[in-house]
Amino acid sequence: MDKIRDISITEAVLHVLDTNSDEPILNNYMMELTEERYKFILSHIERVLKDENLKYASFKSKNTIIKEVSQDYLNGRIDLNIASKEIVKGLFEIMKDNESISSCDLLVVSFNTEYGPMLGILKMDYVKQYTHKIDIVDNNIGIGLIPVITGLSASKKVQKAAFIRPIRDGQDYDLLVFDKKPVTDTDGVNYFLDNFLGCSLIENDRDLTRNFMSAVEMWTRINLKDDAAKAEKIRSGIRNKLEEYEAVDIYEIAEDLIPHYQSEVKKDFIAYLQSNDIEEFQVDKDYVEKKISKLKIKISSDIDLNISGDSYRDSSKFEIKDNGDGSIHMIIKNIENYVEK
Repeated sequence: MDKIRDISITEAVLHVLDTNSDEPILNNYMMELTEERYKFILSHIERVLKDENLKYASFKSKNTIIKEVSQDYLNGRIDLNIASKEIVKGLFEIMKDNESISSCDLLVVSFNTEYGPMLGILKMDYVKQYTHKIDIVDNNIGIGLIPVITGLSASKKVQKAAFIRPIRDGQDYDLLVFDKKPVTDTDGVNYFLDNFLGCSLIENDRDLTRNFMSAVEMWTRINLKDDAAKAEKIRSGIRNKLEEYEAVDIYEIAEDLIPHYQSEVKKDFIAYLQSNDIEEFQVDKDYVEKKISKLKIKISSDIDLNISGDSYRDSSKFEIKDNGDGSIHMIIKNIENYVEK
């Protein structure tokens, strides 16, 4: 996946989509990008772009409002105000037909990257907070709490967003899509991807790497739940292979990690990965580095261990000993000081 790091926001506009109203509230003016507003928008864009749930996608062959309007804007045929209003109308129509979709402010942003211009669409859901309510009765003061549905939050993560680029021949994808909590109807149709954006997701190296690591962990939990020593060898072995290899072939991985005399175990391991549509893929090194830089280990219902990948591999700080009966010792070494949290 393209690692977008150079972002320069050029213009932005905000509209209100309240499902209790008959029409969206459309803004006629571009947002004044003060330093504070610029940082607010940039922080949300950067957070979404770094999230592991961000996906490649391509528009379906059918021309949708989003596809047509975004390309008209990105190719200079209309301005952002016109484009954003058409986008808002398309989403609001879908929202009125689906009661499960929450009201929101829709932020439409134009920005440049090292890969070219992009049009960003961020669904900014409202935040429920509480404020005090003061009542004075017979000269006595009573203070209570009342809920307030506020607007946008600097800390609350965006749940749905899309970053669209100009469509050109030969490109691998048309847009990046972030859909943290998918909402589907009774027919399994995803309103954000299918009805609003009109796109199909494309699996990339990061998706395949993540799916592989998740599938191996699940197989290990199921098949080696009573043998911590073997489970540790599988987990450590997988991490080492992902750091070492540029590409993964599950047959080669199985051959390296599972002894030849455990042929049935090896077959089961391969079959489980195949059932998850995994056979071979290019390793996403950035994703692997992020996942193994800090390991979170749940040892029992009341013991959790957070340890950096470097410390895990440093025998002067941490060691795992095989007890020979399927159990292991995890030893933290050379402790000079500690604190309670």
